[in-house]
Amino acid sequence: MSRKNKKATRPLMPLLPLGALAAGFGLASAALAQTAPAPAKEDNVLPTVRARASAEKQGKDDYQATETRIGKGKQDIRDIPQSLTVITEKVMDDRNFSNVKEVLKNTAGISFQAAEGGEEDVKVHGISLQSTGDIFIDGMRDPAFYDRDTFFLDKIELLRGSASLLFGRGSTGGAVNQVTKQAQLADQNQIDVTVGSHGAIRAVVDFDKRTGETSGLRVSAMTNTADSNGAGSKIDKRGIGLNYRYGVDETDEFGITLYGLQNDNGINYGVRWMRQSPTDTVANKLNTKLDPDAYYGLASDFNKGTAYYGMLSHTHRFSKDTEVVTKVRYAEYTRDQRATLWNFAAAAQQPGGQVVSLDTLSNATVLTRGFQPKKQDMQTVTAQSDLSTRFDALGFKHTLQAGVDFAKEKKQVFGQITAAQGGIVPTRPNTTIGSPSDGASIDESLRSYRKTSAYVSDAYGGYVQDMIEVAPMWKVLAGLRYDHLKGDYDTYAVPTNALTPVTTSTYQMKVSEVSKRGAVLFQPDAQWSFHLMGATSFNTSGDAYSLNAANQDIPPEKSVNVELGAKWDSADGRLSLRASAFRNTKLHERNTDPLNANVVTLSGKRHAAGLDFDVAGRITPAWEVFGNFTWIPVAKIDISSATGGELQGQRPSLTPRYSGSLWTAYQVLPQLRLGAGVNARSGQTPNRNPANIYAPKFVTADVMAEYTVVPDQLSFKLYVSNIANKLYADQLYTSFYVPGTGRVTSLTGTYKF
Repeated sequence: MSRKNKKATRPLMPLLPLGALAAGFGLASAALAQTAPAPAKEDNVLPTVRARASAEKQGKDDYQATETRIGKGKQDIRDIPQSLTVITEKVMDDRNFSNVKEVLKNTAGISFQAAEGGEEDVKVHGISLQSTGDIFIDGMRDPAFYDRDTFFLDKIELLRGSASLLFGRGSTGGAVNQVTKQAQLADQNQIDVTVGSHGAIRAVVDFDKRTGETSGLRVSAMTNTADSNGAGSKIDKRGIGLNYRYGVDETDEFGITLYGLQNDNGINYGVRWMRQSPTDTVANKLNTKLDPDAYYGLASDFNKGTAYYGMLSHTHRFSKDTEVVTKVRYAEYTRDQRATLWNFAAAAQQPGGQVVSLDTLSNATVLTRGFQPKKQDMQTVTAQSDLSTRFDALGFKHTLQAGVDFAKEKKQVFGQITAAQGGIVPTRPNTTIGSPSDGASIDESLRSYRKTSAYVSDAYGGYVQDMIEVAPMWKVLAGLRYDHLKGDYDTYAVPTNALTPVTTSTYQMKVSEVSKRGAVLFQPDAQWSFHLMGATSFNTSGDAYSLNAANQDIPPEKSVNVELGAKWDSADGRLSLRASAFRNTKLHERNTDPLNANVVTLSGKRHAAGLDFDVAGRITPAWEVFGNFTWIPVAKIDISSATGGELQGQRPSLTPRYSGSLWTAYQVLPQLRLGAGVNARSGQTPNRNPANIYAPKFVTADVMAEYTVVPDQLSFKLYVSNIANKLYADQLYTSFYVPGTGRVTSLTGTYKF
């Protein structure tokens, strides 16, 4: 019952937007070079020219990461007093992850909602991690909805718990930071070509060229097509990323990054929850009769999107202990989704006039096709400057971080012009289970759209955080951040039978908030680090870029995260273990007033408490391991005024008691490396806690075999995911779910030169 989507010839990626960015940022780079005067000559100032290694250590070499910039300045991970999981490029390559969503799905403590708009609401520890506010690129907010690919990423960092001190608004459940590839002072190139199930073909090139004594150029490119991604919808995407650095490790270092990604993918809303028999009152069963890879939309459905950005960076090193990193980025995003939300036709239209259930489902079962469009554009300008320094003062050693940032965001949303308003609305035909696609398609080019809303915001913030070594084994951390945001939201309403007159309604939001973070660290030796941390966060009413009369004057939601944790590194530094106990509390949660649907109040409260575990690195030189596990035995809606959905006293939706992922690889022979892993998640309820609907627990297993033909030059990797072809509900919604990807086999050839 799977369908094959015909591939169309695609034009080459238009790189003009990137060229324009390069020209504009080239001028800005020259101006930046004049802003930092040369420091006075001191013994601790970096010399102009130094000897250096041929290549810096990269995430492609190890499962283990020892440093991070998620705290804004470069820090040892042992000095981060918070749950942090770093997925390096080698982990992503070994596990065959081609997009950020796959990476997060295989990371503990995370669950996904299958949302009505096609985007996913991600939850960490049972608290939402907003796709519009909690995902970052190199520490700068990446707020748009799009299918983020991994081809230009060196690693992905997941920080769990409140992080508004570092990033401002949002970051209640946590933050995801995508770290892009940087040019290295080495000549190293790699080409990967993958073929796999569902007609998949993926090619990634990564060229790294040393262009001078202190400069290098990195270029990565990707193309990926497939008839299906294992969940019924096609893949057709391409991207390019470029990074140039000059003055690497010198007093002044400059960089420019350009990026472009085009998605022309399909979109699959998933499968309806099923009744077992026509007399059952609740549809709460997985559909065991349907191929989870089957597609029930139209051949003409699509989910197109683009993401382009250009970024300038400047690092000024006053000394080996003090540096200022300044970044400026401009980004443009587009999204155009035409999706089918299908359902079973009414009983009167079904064979025998029966209600559809697992007992009555057949090839003759009739389906209806609803329409779920989503068309929007977005533009952002972001600038930030971060200082990190170490110094002695008042008899103590200080590690100080401080910074300021600014962001301007614009978003335009478009709605379909209806037939009554003079637009053309193609009829979406019904079909049957036996022939779900049956070649059915409509001419989407006939539709026309108008602007329905526009959002513009200006935000700025500043923070300071100091880690003080109060004794040889003790450190105390304290930090404050101030944020101010002003958002303007306009809606454009028209009559039901005409496009004029246009009625504009304007709403405004102003937010001024202080975020706090404090911690005590005990580090008895170079291997052990213990911490006790508390931090706050806030979410604004405009996180989804949508204001109305009910929420424009509502203060931000506030949350508190408390964590007690420990980290251990082996004596040789090759293996790291981390464990932490956490309690996340959302103190003020928005709820609709049960007596007045037009009133929103901060009347809610929820909490979740549990344990996180991480392991990463080498047990022996030949044996690598990467795993994480989250256990949430306690989760509760403490206060709620809701009359439906998540009710007071219930366990929050999308909050499994346990989730985890374990992957290990072993060098069996000089030429042969084998790997295997499992992913597991306990049962959970969909959003709004619908009565008697519960997605069952599951465990899936993946295997890998890599054979080296020519050492450090040519190798082949065979990867099989979900080897048992397990059927499970991956992303959840009240009335439907998206099945997890079935068994997928792929073969990748890698050539290095």
